[in-house]
Amino acid sequence: MLNSLYSRLAAALTVLFLLVGIAFVAVGLYASRMYEMEVDQKLNRDLAKQIVSQRSMIRDKHIDERALEDVFHMLMVVNPRIELYLLSPEGKILAFSAEPGKVKREKIDTGPIKRFLSQKASLPIPGDDPRHRDKKKIFSAARIPEDGNLEGYLYIILGGEVYDSVIDKLQRSYILRVGLYGVVATVFVAALTGLIIFACLTRRLHTLARSIVDYKEGKPLRELDLPSPKGKRSDEIDVLTDTFVQMAGRLEEQVASLKNADSMRRELVANISHDLRTPVTTLQGYMETLLMKDDQLTAEERRKYVDLALSHCRRLGSLVSDLFELAKLESKDALIHAEPFSLGELVQDVVQKFHLRSEEKKIRIFTNIGIGIPFVHADIALIERVLENLIENALRHTPEGGTVSIVLAPVGDGVTVNVSDTGSGIPEEEIPRIFDRFYRIGKSGRDKTEGSGLGLAIAKQILDLHGSPIHVRSVPNHGTTFTFTLPFEEQLP
Repeated sequence: MLNSLYSRLAAALTVLFLLVGIAFVAVGLYASRMYEMEVDQKLNRDLAKQIVSQRSMIRDKHIDERALEDVFHMLMVVNPRIELYLLSPEGKILAFSAEPGKVKREKIDTGPIKRFLSQKASLPIPGDDPRHRDKKKIFSAARIPEDGNLEGYLYIILGGEVYDSVIDKLQRSYILRVGLYGVVATVFVAALTGLIIFACLTRRLHTLARSIVDYKEGKPLRELDLPSPKGKRSDEIDVLTDTFVQMAGRLEEQVASLKNADSMRRELVANISHDLRTPVTTLQGYMETLLMKDDQLTAEERRKYVDLALSHCRRLGSLVSDLFELAKLESKDALIHAEPFSLGELVQDVVQKFHLRSEEKKIRIFTNIGIGIPFVHADIALIERVLENLIENALRHTPEGGTVSIVLAPVGDGVTVNVSDTGSGIPEEEIPRIFDRFYRIGKSGRDKTEGSGLGLAIAKQILDLHGSPIHVRSVPNHGTTFTFTLPFEEQLP
């Protein structure tokens, strides 16, 4: 029942207003009581003095019983609420108007009487109630006699024995009852208003909580009934809503990323299985042929089968090596060992490695290296691998009579490398995927060209470690250009 925030706030507000109402009523009753005491004591302040001035109840330290009885009788008829006590100078009760056995005290504290007679203390001043050992009531008092030697005091209790209880006061006072009802009604209305305000304030929070539960149960973020923001001034609920939307958005992105990664993993496993199965199956076939037909094969045929088997072994070794290298580059522990070197000399060395292959395919490799290009700061071994992969990729997709060119040019704070070919080009829709592992251009993303499909992925990963993005420009049937930039040596700390 009290699980919701609104229920708890409502309960807390109800208890708070109840306590406030009780406190307000208690303070009101106390203030009413004190006010009544003050008014009563002020109105009857000179009552005892007037009686003493008219009747002498003690003469030469002897009590005038007849005079005292007349005074008691007169005042009880006029106002039965009051009680009269004749006290000695020390406060000892000498006579009283109450019924026998009702008086519990033998002596009254004269301190409050002296303050009352001083005319300086503010009223009300409560004094001892002779009928109770621990209660005090308002009084009127006078010296006997008024002037001269003190022979005693006339002590008048103004409230009588029945100094009204709260219930008696409520029953007697119409104004007090109306006031109490007004307080109760005010507290009730204030509590009801507070509950309505709380309901309005927590409605958006309730909507947000319901939306979060719906999202947890699988409802898409776009279909959630989120609370609308409160104009330009955002409150905590708006902050919670924005934070939830951002977190949910990130969660959906991460889920999509995990699904994509899982899909890529499945594709990777399938591609690795395919690329490994082909050379392994072929190699196995050649070796089985050699074993079964060893006595039937000529030396030339046997050499041919061995060469073919060796070729597939090399292809298998190259594929495994590329996989290992890519995994190493993609690991968190991958480090580069940067040093200054001449990029132009490195390009010349790499081009020499492909000289024979380019002549076999009748493809011309053209280099354009500017004079005086400053040293770059990078990992020379990794950059060499990038150049090898890009040139090998260009040779693979360039027909006979074509051209592969490597152009270096200082641009800004670094050297830009352009590796271009005059091959078949890349369709625009396939460009975003050419750096994926095992992706090959052609029907269904694969073709029958040689290569592991890891060269461009390795090149991109190396350049990413160097903080240098690689860009691709391609026109189908005209060629492709790969571009990246390495910083000058003096630009690095």
